[in-house]
Amino acid sequence: MLENYLPILIFIILGFVFGIVPVVLGRLVAPYRPDSDKNSPYECGFEAFEDSRMKFDVRYYLVAILFIIFDLEIAFLFPWAVVLKDIGVFGFMAMFVFLAILVVGFIYEWKKGALEWE
Repeated sequence: MLENYLPILIFIILGFVFGIVPVVLGRLVAPYRPDSDKNSPYECGFEAFEDSRMKFDVRYYLVAILFIIFDLEIAFLFPWAVVLKDIGVFGFMAMFVFLAILVVGFIYEWKKGALEWE
């Protein structure tokens, strides 16, 4: 009975070996020469110049919503298209409702001007 778990144990051991050995090896072999550039926080390629709690422009959030709309659409449309014959009319109507909700979000984006490039 326990021999059935041997492949799982080997997989766990190999996972630890491939995950921990490179980190330990890097710490032992790599030279330690810190400087101000290496220790500075990196964000978007430039130095932080304001408070971290500053307000973002609303266009940032609109672009995020737009990404989610198209990402969800693609993530659900491909599997749905593959099994469309099997799920029948119910699956078709469920996807129609899902796409209608996404269209509402897309119209909101359009009205707010997120699709206008400045």
